[in-house]
Amino acid sequence: MSHETRTAPRICPLCEATCGLTLTIEGATVTGARGDRDDIFSRGFICPKGASFGGLDADPDRLRVPLVRGDDGELREAAWSEAFDLIAARIPELTKAHGPNAVGVVLGNPNVHTMAGSLYPPLLLGALRTRNVFTASTLDQMPKHVSSGLLFGDAHAIPVPDLDRTDHLLLIGANPLESNGSLCTAPDFPGRLKALRRRGGTLTVIDPRRTRTARIADRHVAIRPGADALLLAALAHTLIAGKLADPGPLAGHLEGVDQLAAALVDFTPDAVAAACDVDADTITAIARELAAAPTAAVYGRIGSCTVEHGTLASWLVDVLNILTGNLDRPGGALFPLSATARAPRPAAPGKGFALGRWASRVSGHPEAKGELPIAALAEEIDTPGEDRIRALLVIAANPVLSAPDGDRLDAALSDGLDFMVSVDPYLNETSRHADVVLPPPPPSQSAHFDFAFNGFAVHNQVRYTRAAVPLDDDRMDESEIHARLVLAVSGTHGAPPSAVDDLAITTALTRAGAPKELAAGLTGDNGPERRLDLMLRLGPYGLTLERLLAHPHGIDLGPLKPRVPEVLRTRSGRIELLPEPIAADLPRLRRALGDRPAPLVLVGRRHLRSNNSWMHNVGSLTGGSNVCTLQIHPEDAARLGLVDGVTARIESSGGRIEAPAEITDTVRSGVVSLPHGWGHSRPGTRMTVAAAHPGANVNQLLDGTLLDPLSGTAVLNAIPVSVTPAL
Repeated sequence: MSHETRTAPRICPLCEATCGLTLTIEGATVTGARGDRDDIFSRGFICPKGASFGGLDADPDRLRVPLVRGDDGELREAAWSEAFDLIAARIPELTKAHGPNAVGVVLGNPNVHTMAGSLYPPLLLGALRTRNVFTASTLDQMPKHVSSGLLFGDAHAIPVPDLDRTDHLLLIGANPLESNGSLCTAPDFPGRLKALRRRGGTLTVIDPRRTRTARIADRHVAIRPGADALLLAALAHTLIAGKLADPGPLAGHLEGVDQLAAALVDFTPDAVAAACDVDADTITAIARELAAAPTAAVYGRIGSCTVEHGTLASWLVDVLNILTGNLDRPGGALFPLSATARAPRPAAPGKGFALGRWASRVSGHPEAKGELPIAALAEEIDTPGEDRIRALLVIAANPVLSAPDGDRLDAALSDGLDFMVSVDPYLNETSRHADVVLPPPPPSQSAHFDFAFNGFAVHNQVRYTRAAVPLDDDRMDESEIHARLVLAVSGTHGAPPSAVDDLAITTALTRAGAPKELAAGLTGDNGPERRLDLMLRLGPYGLTLERLLAHPHGIDLGPLKPRVPEVLRTRSGRIELLPEPIAADLPRLRRALGDRPAPLVLVGRRHLRSNNSWMHNVGSLTGGSNVCTLQIHPEDAARLGLVDGVTARIESSGGRIEAPAEITDTVRSGVVSLPHGWGHSRPGTRMTVAAAHPGANVNQLLDGTLLDPLSGTAVLNAIPVSVTPAL
């Protein structure tokens, strides 16, 4: 290959903002990354993660070839054929002997950042027919899926704030200046918030920490952690009781307005003030400001999801948008329409959304959106009995660090499985237990299309970038890895990987009622591109892959537009304001009115230079603010005898860890904060940088028994803890 310097466009796969990058490449090495000024969505914006693209891409700790566990118990390098032969021998054997539920599947967040991770896992699950499916969604976003499913009949119908046109934005449990957005794809979130302020708009931030986002707000409310749903319920009550509610054109699409008013009657500002530690006058003022704004949007994220009432909080976010007439309204919260979405169908009643169609074997946790709580994974492996998980496929996930009680899961993976496969570029805290590790190539050698995040984008657009660097001879394309994995577990090992894509295309044509002859006209260099071409052709804009390739910086599809009632798939064909599962859970929230907080509770935090556990091996992103410290208010530190930098011991009902204290008034008193995704101190990994800066695993403080009952999401915030100086 020539070693001359060239540039290539690439969509950044390192967070939900999906910014356009311009890569500088020398030979086959990415030597630089800058924001793509011609990108129709991000307009040149870049964050530290995107700027580190080359370092992550060339990380010497990335695996190049498969690892297979030998007879001596050690992992060794192996040929791709040997790895898939072993999978094809073991997984079908186990399912034949013990049934499909003997195999569990864990899907991590990085899957939605790759084409392969979006296209193939549904086919894998269809081939396995297991009910033991676990994803990172029950660690962050499942409450929003459940509340959207109950309100609108579709768990993927998630409205996003119309950031570029709103007059008033209320953020609760969200810190987009650090996270770059979540379930709200918005390159340059900081710039969009500054533009809101410049045009005279208002930003309100509700967060127990004075985050970077809170610092630029017009109003920052330091709520007591875990009280989000109570505060939101009081805002909704105030709108209704004060006759400030005006759904506008949505009124004809609403079901249960009177029932909602009755259900919220007890949640007055005075009633919730003590539990929220927010005075009643402030609550009333926020409600009135929302009602008076020309347009407004309420947006809640992980801080309001990963608490005991996460689904109720997510539901109430949309209730507020509905009551103020801002749902499905420009400047409010709207439903994006991506280029690969199904073409809009006529408004009609649908099948609705059901919870608890089956339950986990050990603790009886109900499924949500076809998934079981990942907090239950360990017990499903280490508890004897029929349908015990005996084999595990872990795809782009590191649950030993990301799920509660990693020690128990670590032991279960070590001693409780007959066979395990990991698809992962690293030998990390989870993949070190695998019998087979299948490493995907670095991102420069992969094509990119955002199937998931375009469905949450604040502006309709579409972009696709092919691989910027040719695939190395000893590597296998990520899509081929996934396709061969589907073949191996389904008993069709040896068939060409293209057979998987051909079947997917045939199935998609049948479901769409499209002529089979359309398959012959699809373009693309491989199966994933042909599938993308089909989805574009069947999508709402009638695009093609050829047209997309002619626009390397993307195609602008216009601002978000009102789409109700076409998005509704409830049985009534209307927005069901008070679904039965929500109504049944409200008494639990009502009981929380009488709760009084523990003296000290724990919350998480995000770092701009990190993304959970999977970017801690990039040297250029270490240090600075990206450190694992226990943030604690000066008053609490003085009371507990802590000084800045001293090692603190943090204990809860689930466990004990230690971390350096960072004394700061950016957390309110009574609150301490630790970041998520650390704890790189286990033996047997091959992540040099991460091991040199291990940090502490905050999830080891949790035993996994405390969940939001509607969504099965682990409670990761507002955890009572005690803190003392480490001896």
